[in-house]
Amino acid sequence: MDKLLEKEEMAKIISNLKNGSKKVVFTNGCFDILHIGHTRYLDEAKKKGDILVVGLNSDKSVRSLKGELKPYVPEEERAEMLLSLKSVDYVVIFDEDNPISLIDTLKPSVHVKGGDYTKESLIEAEVVEKNGGVVEIVSLVAGKSTTNIIEKVLEKNKV
Repeated sequence: MDKLLEKEEMAKIISNLKNGSKKVVFTNGCFDILHIGHTRYLDEAKKKGDILVVGLNSDKSVRSLKGELKPYVPEEERAEMLLSLKSVDYVVIFDEDNPISLIDTLKPSVHVKGGDYTKESLIEAEVVEKNGGVVEIVSLVAGKSTTNIIEKVLEKNKV
């Protein structure tokens, strides 16, 4: 887990990578129950540059956003699973409800979000562009979500 870094350390690495002409891509999310929609999304994000950094919502942040029953998987395990994917180069865990402060510190070249967003709807778009980055939207995998998985499990296990 040597690629699970604190915000300040990741910022230094990104600065060095960008000085070496690498395009650093950033995305963020909860990634609670990892599924094919996540892996395809992360693969698409990685194609937008050379290095992919994932901002992972902490357990505290997920609870704040999605309620006290979540996350189902603890942050350390979610980070380890993300780092096992070939597309993910680094993970940074953050406590805030949104990634604005993290993006402002990291200053990635590209910020990627899924097709359920538009650039205009992203509250972080302004800070991305202020720091010289661009926002890219990638397509979603239809019907693949953590919610759908949970609903299927509950339906199949009714007594």
